[in-house]
Amino acid sequence: MAKKIVTFGEVMMRLSPPGYEKFSQASSFELVYGGGEANVAISCAYLGMKAAHVTRFPDNAIGKAAAQFLRKHWINTEHVIYGDDMMGKYFLEKGAVHRSSQVIYEREGSSFSLIKPSMVDWEEILKDADWFHWTGITPAISEGAAQCCLNAIKMANKLGIPVSGDINSRNNMWKYGKTMQEVISDLTQNCDVVITSSHGIKEMFGLGEPEDKFLSLAKQLIDTFPKIKKVVKKTRKTLNASHNQIQGKLWNGKEYMKSDMLNITHIIDRVGTGDAFAAGLIYGLLHYDDEQAISFASSACALKHTILGDANMVSLENVESLMQGDTSGAIRR
Repeated sequence: MAKKIVTFGEVMMRLSPPGYEKFSQASSFELVYGGGEANVAISCAYLGMKAAHVTRFPDNAIGKAAAQFLRKHWINTEHVIYGDDMMGKYFLEKGAVHRSSQVIYEREGSSFSLIKPSMVDWEEILKDADWFHWTGITPAISEGAAQCCLNAIKMANKLGIPVSGDINSRNNMWKYGKTMQEVISDLTQNCDVVITSSHGIKEMFGLGEPEDKFLSLAKQLIDTFPKIKKVVKKTRKTLNASHNQIQGKLWNGKEYMKSDMLNITHIIDRVGTGDAFAAGLIYGLLHYDDEQAISFASSACALKHTILGDANMVSLENVESLMQGDTSGAIRR
């Protein structure tokens, strides 16, 4: 039977000039919907898992269109909440070669930011789940979103459901009176798998010394929060906006594992690649051993660079082929 993942977080409208045009050149914008956790759910659905996303949309035609987008990609939306009238959005100008991408957010006062814990019945939502996933962006949006996320994690713990957190966050999002350091520790200590970075561990938890590398910091994080079983990192080397290299790293308390470095020479769309990595990791941990899981995650991440939009719409066969070393991109008939 297919495994089921539940994710929680904001979904936004993404508006981009066609192709690689700059904002100043655009006379129209291409529209898709996306958000970190929803991207993970969609990616898992394309890999053959059952997936449900919990969010709050405006109670209007835009909110219904966003829900329809999720359903189009095999996401269960029965627990989506509707209310208020504003959809979060962001504008993306895609970079190329030596020109960086640019992102401008408009999400303050969105329907999701006004979510309250009383609106969500996590026991009902999680009763048949095999995994719960959140990111550090969600608790930064509002106090209500942070409390909802904590309630979800605690219910998952109660029901024996593994929890993963992709906890790299953005300091400039925390505007409701609590700091990232105050909130993130309460969420992270109840996780089984944490995806983060050396900088994130130092900044969010005050661990380590300036010269400490990822392995040392991962060990310190597990010592601090003993429920954590695995600490994972995606390493990216940016040669230019069109050429990156990707490698995954995993510490499971006993062994330190690294995937092969994957060379991505012609990036189509970099947005959502971290979410593709997280989805690949989750699928991998549910179906393979740790070493294969980190290789699967890196392969899924690399393939997302070839997909337009926020989510990684590649099949299990695509990822397994790359994981096994087929980098040819040859036509399949």
